[in-house]
This record gives sequence, C-alpha cells and structure tokens, in this order.
Amino acid sequence: MNILVTGGAGFIGANLCRALTLRPEVESVTVLDDLSGGDPANLADVGADLVTGSILDRDLLAELVPAATHVVHLAARPSVPRSVKDPLASHAVNATGTLHVLEACRATRPHVILASSSSVYGDCPEPSKHEDLPTRPLSPYGASKVATEAYALAYASSYGLPVLPFRFFNVYGPLQPAGHAYAAVVPAFLSAALAGRPVPIHGDGRQARDFTYVGSVAEVVADAAVRGVTSATPVNLAFGTRVSLLDLRDALSAVLGQPVEAEFLPPRAGDIRESQASAGLLRELFPGVRPVPLDEGLRLTATWFEKSAATGPRHC
Repeated sequence: MNILVTGGAGFIGANLCRALTLRPEVESVTVLDDLSGGDPANLADVGADLVTGSILDRDLLAELVPAATHVVHLAARPSVPRSVKDPLASHAVNATGTLHVLEACRATRPHVILASSSSVYGDCPEPSKHEDLPTRPLSPYGASKVATEAYALAYASSYGLPVLPFRFFNVYGPLQPAGHAYAAVVPAFLSAALAGRPVPIHGDGRQARDFTYVGSVAEVVADAAVRGVTSATPVNLAFGTRVSLLDLRDALSAVLGQPVEAEFLPPRAGDIRESQASAGLLRELFPGVRPVPLDEGLRLTATWFEKSAATGPRHC
C-alpha cells in the first residue's frame, strides 16, 4: 500500500501519518501540503515523504496520484469564521481543490478517503445528527464541505471511484495549533488556561459539541485505508458525546487541577448551537473502535501543550 495524504503536515494529517507508518501493510506514505496551516516539524519523527505544494496544482497532482494505491484527502482551508470573512478562498481550496484531487484520481482509481465536516448539518433541530438528515450549512465553510462530499459521491457513481467521505466533529489533540484568531476551541482553551488567562467563550457557553480525540480519528482512518472501506453515504466520525463549552471548561479545570475562569464574548456568525453525532453507521463499519474518553484526551493534549510551550513556539 502506497498512501498519499493531502494536508498531511497539519494537525490531523500528521497524527494520521504516524498511525499509518506503524501499519505493516503500508509500504510508503507521501504527504502533499502547502504548509499554509501545516508544519514540517509535525512530521520530523514520522517516516513520511513531504512534498511541498498545493492541491490547486493539477500538474503536481498528476505526478503524485498515479503512484498511490490510496489517497487520504485532508487538505482544506479550515475555520467557520475564516470562511465568513473570505468565502471565495474557502471555496477555492475546499471545493475546487477537492475536485482537482478527484479528477487526478479518476484514471487510476485509488481508494479515496475524504474529510468533510459536521458543519454540513447546520443548526438542524435533531439532537443527534445522523447521515440521512438534510444538509443545511450556516457558513461558507460548511457549504464547501457539502461540495467536498457531493463531488466524491458523484465520482463514485460516475467513474467507479472507491470513496469514503468522513464527517469530522470537533477533533482535538496534540499538534493542534493555538494562538491565532481562528484557533479551535480546545487549543484556544488550553493556551489561555495554561497562561493563567480566562478561556474565551463566544455566547453563553451552553452550545454543545461532540469532541473527538485525534488518536481515535487516526485509528479509524488508518483502519479504513488498510481495509479499503467505502460507503455510498458520508459517515460521521464521532462517538455521540455531548459536551457544552461550560462542561469543557470544567473538565479542563479537573485535568489541570486548578480553577479555569471564562471570558464571555459575543456569539460568532455561522456558529452552530448543537453538534452531536449519531455513531451508528461508524460503529457498523468499525465495530472494534474504542474512543478515547474526554478526560484522557484532554490530559494527553495538555501534556503535549506544556512540552510544546517549553520548547518554543510552533507554526500556527
């Protein structure tokens, strides 16, 4: 198995590459990353070959894809607020970039795993988001991820491309950057708490998320690649937990062994109130997976943050 990982120098990608290189079935891992959000240091101790470049470079994709038996497409322009500020840039990378990847795969038909997002559901009133619900994104980012999975399924139907689109829900863990305006909630909370500052909460803090430890995500995606798992529908990659931002602050306080204060800020445009996965299809396809509990995941992430702070700033 020769696996190409787009966006493999990023937070989820580098954790995945580490998991893939530990699999005896995997002969090689090649990373394509433009380093706009990734860092070569994330791959320093991983046996993966890094090619610096963009998924918008069709000639480069034409060079790399034919050698791959599997493609894991993670490259994206993340962040709901960033997409609200610049929707055209989000569309260019997330929608058009995905189309370029799929088109490069059309001739040789490798197994393709793609990253979509829980943001495709929008503020659907169903408490547990299952894959049969309509997609009603509230942000340009969510809309671009609807395009990502729709194009993947269209290529499966039109060209026989074996695909597996995953919908990620609030992934967190080691290597996730903090210290910038578009930081995800867990690194933003940890960065503030470890510095003795109040954690920033946009809104009343009762909005709920399905936090998923990156090691669990990497385990599922690596297993999907090794077994060549496909699906005719997108698949939620989360385990049905419901944690409010206030609950997250309390859990972080318990992990750090110190009180964590909160600073309440105005709500952000495009933010979703409730995001909890139905994990039925995931468990059907991956019956052996055991998610890392939130307290353990936060502890592992806090340990990494403390070590990272001690060794200096990282690329964000």
